[in-house]
Amino acid sequence: MKVGIITFPGSNGDHDMRYAFRHLGYEVEKLWHKDTSVGESKLVVIPGGFSYGDYLRSGSIASLSPIMSAVQAFAKAGGFVLGICNGFQVLLEVGLLQGTLLKNKKGRFVSKNVYIKSKEQRSLVGMHLGLERPNEPLNIPIAHGEGRYYTDEATLKTLQTNQQILFTYCDAEGEENTEDNPNGSVANIAGICNEQRNVVGMMPHPERATDSRLGNTDGAYILNCFKQHLPTS
Repeated sequence: MKVGIITFPGSNGDHDMRYAFRHLGYEVEKLWHKDTSVGESKLVVIPGGFSYGDYLRSGSIASLSPIMSAVQAFAKAGGFVLGICNGFQVLLEVGLLQGTLLKNKKGRFVSKNVYIKSKEQRSLVGMHLGLERPNEPLNIPIAHGEGRYYTDEATLKTLQTNQQILFTYCDAEGEENTEDNPNGSVANIAGICNEQRNVVGMMPHPERATDSRLGNTDGAYILNCFKQHLPTS
C-alpha cells in the first residue's frame, strides 16, 4: 500500500516517518508542499516538525500550502489522512479536525515517552488495537511545546458522543490522571479523528517507536492498522 508523506519547510519528522513506514513494509511516496496532487497514495501523512518555523501559529502557514488543497479534497472523498504532532496542528488549522492546540500548560517543551490508550474501536486505529492490544496502554514518545488540546464544552461532548477521541494520556496501568497528562489537554486527549473516521490527528509520535533496536515497538501497532485494513490497489 502506498503512503504519501508530505515535507514542508521546517519538517523534521518526515525522514523518521518514511523509515518507519518502509520498515513496516509499506511503499512510500515523497510529497512536497508545493505539489498539487497526492498522487496514488492510499494514506497521506503529515509529519511532525516546525513547518515554516512555527511562525504565527504552529501549522498555520503550512495549512495554506498548495498540497493542502489536494489533501482536503482527498479527505473529503474518503481518503485516509494521518497527522502527527505538527501534522495534527495542520489538520486543525485547515478544519479537517475540530479544536485547537495550545502551549503546554507548564509552558515548557516536553520530550519523553508517555503512555496512551485507545478509547474506541470504530476507527481503523481503534479496531486494529482492539484486536492486537486490547485495553493495553502503548508507550509512545512525545516532543512538543504546543500540544495541549482544547475545545469548547459542546464540541468536547460531540467528540465523546461520537467516539471521536482515539487516544488519551494515561499511566502504565491505563488509568487516566492529571499527573500523566504531559501538556494539560482537556479530557487527557492525545488524539482524535473526524466523524467519518478517515482523518486522524495525534500528538505522540508512533513512528519513533517502530524498531526493536530502539527498544520500543509500540508505535508499530498504530501504523500497522492501515496496512491491515486499507486496500492495496
